[in-house]
Amino acid sequence: MAGTAFKTNPFSLHELLTNCQKGVLQLPDFQRSWVWDEDRIKSLVASVSRAFPVGALMTLETGGDVNFKPRPVEGTPDSAKAISPSSLLLDGQQRMTSLYQVTIRNKVVETVTPKNKRVKRWFYIDIEKALDAEADREEAIVGIPEDRIVRTDFGRETKLDLSSRKFEHASMMFPLTEVFDWDDWQDSFNDYWQGEEGKAAKDKWRSFKKDVLENFKSYQVPVITLDKWTTKEAVCTVFEKVNTGGKPLDAFELVTAMYAAEGFELRKDWYGAEEQKGRHQRLAETLRPAGRDTGILVNVANTDLLQVVSLFHTRDKRREAEAQGKQGKDLPQVTGNRQALLNLPLIAYKAYCDKAAQGFERAAKFLFELNIYKVEDLPYQSQIVPLAAILAENEGALHHATLKQKLQQWYWNGVFGELYGSAVDTRVAKDFMEVPIWLQGGAMPSTVSDTTFRADRLKTMRMRLSAAYKGMNALLMKEGALDFRSGLKFDHIVFFGESVDIHHIFPKKWCEDNKIKSDLYDSIINKTPLTYRTNRIIGGVAPSAYLATLENGTSATPPIDAAKLDDYLASHLIDPVLLRTDRFGEFMAERQRQLLALIEKATGKQAYRGDQPEEGVDAEAEGDAAEAVLTIAAE
Repeated sequence: MAGTAFKTNPFSLHELLTNCQKGVLQLPDFQRSWVWDEDRIKSLVASVSRAFPVGALMTLETGGDVNFKPRPVEGTPDSAKAISPSSLLLDGQQRMTSLYQVTIRNKVVETVTPKNKRVKRWFYIDIEKALDAEADREEAIVGIPEDRIVRTDFGRETKLDLSSRKFEHASMMFPLTEVFDWDDWQDSFNDYWQGEEGKAAKDKWRSFKKDVLENFKSYQVPVITLDKWTTKEAVCTVFEKVNTGGKPLDAFELVTAMYAAEGFELRKDWYGAEEQKGRHQRLAETLRPAGRDTGILVNVANTDLLQVVSLFHTRDKRREAEAQGKQGKDLPQVTGNRQALLNLPLIAYKAYCDKAAQGFERAAKFLFELNIYKVEDLPYQSQIVPLAAILAENEGALHHATLKQKLQQWYWNGVFGELYGSAVDTRVAKDFMEVPIWLQGGAMPSTVSDTTFRADRLKTMRMRLSAAYKGMNALLMKEGALDFRSGLKFDHIVFFGESVDIHHIFPKKWCEDNKIKSDLYDSIINKTPLTYRTNRIIGGVAPSAYLATLENGTSATPPIDAAKLDDYLASHLIDPVLLRTDRFGEFMAERQRQLLALIEKATGKQAYRGDQPEEGVDAEAEGDAAEAVLTIAAE
């Protein structure tokens, strides 16, 4: 059939979500399951609430030669399974499922927190924050636990109670489940708010309805519809392209285009040209070890540099406003978020780009002193941004013991508080403003004051991708851990020269042979940094056996005095007696206690040792296993 086999039309978001609910719009069964995390959901909802585009969808009309098995969107009622869909959603599954789950479905949403915990959430819009032009809209989108009560102080205090409609009204929190039909909620809101105070609340409601809620009702989504005559080959090719195609434009690309209009080549400044190294390469080569092309800053992104520049620029704007006598909401935000980057003038970039780059170089030195040498071992890439911004103006924190101790305390609280996992723009800006004040003798930054490490977290730190896992490894090296075989400290020369990595203390094979579950033996409690050669000697035998081998020596290694070996073990916070007698359970309990004390020393905070469980279920799984536990069965 000649001619174009597709058409593009705008569709009402409400209509699309209703079609998902009915089963009229379904998914081809080869689509992956829905796995979006809480912060991505908030970001998507925030964009719709501001009538910002969230991208086009692509659908395929059914009834043609392409006969994919359909399946309903996750969470739709059983009745949807009995419907023969008129269209299949080829691209946009995550967006449509997220919006359906949060709005139309009217049931609690199972999702994942930045700490990789599976939780159940109701989503609300904070009416007053949504009306604040200076506030980040994403902060106005709030996830609330299943019982609709937010608790603090390990469950002892209620911070926010939305368990009844009147509590929602009192807190000015609007449930997203009512976003397409708010009449009943509005009626009870008007009944609740009376008198002069009620008049102000009703004025806010009217503004909120006009400026926010109407955006949901009127929201149009561009939909590319492939007609039913489209061949299977064409459909598969299109699906592959839209899911794995080119990288979308980011803030750097857009800023590059804007600066080009003023005659400045931002891309050349960052990436270099011909024989000239750009900022990216110069940063990537900072503190690179012998034999390696790049160092700890290799993953610093172009937008990271722009963020630091933006923090300085927006701080200047705020200081100017303060000098003019402005206060409160009239003061511009200090931020490095996407919108700030797009508003970053060329004159500000030129003023601060060198200073920002110097901040990153100082950050590399700071990280080296914490025994964080490889980018793969960096707990949070995102935490380098505030670190660089702080050090750009506070070089003394690298050289003055008191200042360095404070900066290290802030850093470890970010790591062990697991605060830099996602949606970090607000935290970056707060740390940029608060940490220097603390260094100068002022108030403690919220990243330090608000963080409490849970003692039981050590048992669940099993994933190499976990920031706290990486932090624990670095902290052990920094505190003077000595290799079991050589007795050497893990400075950067030994680290790279001897291929240091984190390894099991009670070997995996021994644990499996003794019927110990991987949940136990794979935790950070049973791991420690060791050289490659030492780990080869350890092998898969009992600790008592490999310690005897180290003491007696081999044809390739000399014997080690037992007292010295005990000192080496103790430097890893290992009880030599428990290890020599293969007492796994007692070893785990004792080492957990010592690791916890080390974390408390680094963060300057007492850990929580109570029995109040952390919200959510541990989701430290990989690949298909992670997807399986996140899939929401159709109800």
